[in-house]
Amino acid sequence: MKDKMRAARLHQPGQPLQIDSVPVPRIRSHEVLVRVEACGVISNMNAVFSGQYWYHLPPLPAIVGLDAAGVIEEVGSEVNDFRQGERVYINPLLSCGSCHHCRAGHPVACAYSAFRGYFAFSPQAVKLLAENPYGGFAEYTAASAHNLVKLPPEVSFELGARWGYLGTSFAALEAGGARGGSWVIVNGVTGILGVGAVLWALGLGVSRILGLGRNAAIMQRLEALAPKRIRALALGSRPIGEWARECTDGVGADMLLDCTGRGSLPATTLDALAGLRPGGIAINVSALTDPLPINPVKFMTAQLQYRGSNWFSVAQGQRMAEMARCGAADLGRIEPRVYPLEKVNEALAEVKQRPGGFINIVVAPGR
Repeated sequence: MKDKMRAARLHQPGQPLQIDSVPVPRIRSHEVLVRVEACGVISNMNAVFSGQYWYHLPPLPAIVGLDAAGVIEEVGSEVNDFRQGERVYINPLLSCGSCHHCRAGHPVACAYSAFRGYFAFSPQAVKLLAENPYGGFAEYTAASAHNLVKLPPEVSFELGARWGYLGTSFAALEAGGARGGSWVIVNGVTGILGVGAVLWALGLGVSRILGLGRNAAIMQRLEALAPKRIRALALGSRPIGEWARECTDGVGADMLLDCTGRGSLPATTLDALAGLRPGGIAINVSALTDPLPINPVKFMTAQLQYRGSNWFSVAQGQRMAEMARCGAADLGRIEPRVYPLEKVNEALAEVKQRPGGFINIVVAPGR
């Protein structure tokens, strides 16, 4: 094992990442050393690394990179169920592990929650980023064994590097009870979360998937995946609630999954809520920041639900891997665009253009 490695580090907020030579991580007893084969690049990275928003950055300079997938090179003495040579995805979520929320199985609610190589949710959580300083834009990274998802050969490293966004969509569908025969509306269907939600919904047996978006080419491509199950509506072309009921025999959908991005309009979500059946549920994983004026009486009389879903668990990540392994979910529709580590800033520039949910931009440190 060599002593040094190449890594992309953020030195100053808003400035390009720099490729530095740094020591290879020395793992602790509960960790594994992973040779990174791919790490995902997402559009929100540009906002996070700018330092202009609420995100709390790790101590700088910092090795960044959110969703890493690769091969285990070394195993700590306390690690039992992982071996050298195994293919894994690293769930980057960090938490204290001992507070009420962590003990209850809700680590995202932990006051110390953070995403390795990315940002902390609170000032005090920066402590965990300092203690876990290895992001995925590097030749090697270290991670706790309890953050690992085993990847079968059917999941490429490039696809594994999208597990974070795919997992967010998957967890939201599970939270809403998506299953065989159910009807689901996906708002923001053409983005990363939206396309992932459609692919998982098909795998889960959802019979009617109603997509809302603006990119006509991507919506046509989605409809072509399963013409008898998927229909799409261009936002602004007609009232969403009316259209959704027309597509569901006048009943309404069982679930609304809101995947819209920053700058989305509350009016669109309100119109989409009108497409739910009595007893339906809305799951929010969007970046909608404006207040949503919900009518409580309508929610009471129709027994509607509105809830949020944030990230996903390692257990859900493993279920996703099993669905991909057996072909229940056709994730091969997602197209990788791979950049070497030296071109990480070019990858960040491309993702800023929002190329659409079928495109998967990744950095491959080994190339």
